[in-house]
Amino acid sequence: MTGRYDMHCHLSLMANSREVAEGAQERDINMLAVSVTPADAAAAHRQLDGCARVRTGLGLHPWWLADGRCGETEIARFMEAVRDARFIGEIGVDAGRKCAGTQEMQLDVLTRMAAAVRDRDIGRRVLSIHAVRSAGAVLDVLERFELTSRHACIFHWFTGSSDELVRARSAGCYFSINERMLATKRGREYARTIPVGSLLLETDAPPVLGETYAAELIDESLARSLASISTLRGIPAADLEARIESTSSEVLGM
Repeated sequence: MTGRYDMHCHLSLMANSREVAEGAQERDINMLAVSVTPADAAAAHRQLDGCARVRTGLGLHPWWLADGRCGETEIARFMEAVRDARFIGEIGVDAGRKCAGTQEMQLDVLTRMAAAVRDRDIGRRVLSIHAVRSAGAVLDVLERFELTSRHACIFHWFTGSSDELVRARSAGCYFSINERMLATKRGREYARTIPVGSLLLETDAPPVLGETYAAELIDESLARSLASISTLRGIPAADLEARIESTSSEVLGM
């Protein structure tokens, strides 16, 4: 489909998710709506049923694992559902202070997910990946189970080291970039050096989960990110937008 693409947002965690999705459709915005738990994913499917420009991901967010909001029941539910999920996210590992002491458990869940995906061939899948202070460990899992070579692995808001970025690029990963990433020196440098064919845009909206939001805000955020990257790379915005749109459409199969 033509139009802009938001490759990582939390539509189902907006109080007015259906309204935002319909507003986005009017603005020709396509979205990968990630979720944080299997229950959230199920709610997203109900809320966004019939929204042609939305693809909904099955997620198990590392924050929800780390603080115990998702225990063994939710993990088991996720592992069963992921077998047939074409869009998976938000998933990954967070080794930051907020999730201290839980990295091994998070890695175990990610490894189980990767094995389930490898063992069930339903064609190419799309994964939106959260990796905080863990990009190397996450790549170890993705490569061990051949996910980087067989599927579209997208690092959402990449914050790893320059060596980890090179490794992820070499593995064929994609990178979804938002305004907050571009607000940092490292983020701007990464946006400047990532191959254009691996660049995607995202908003990670909403900034406050559970509040109302607007399609207009998504559109404006994507436009600002595009303008920033255009300036950083010295590429006309229209040309860059066309490249990113083509890549996004191919990744999502839209």
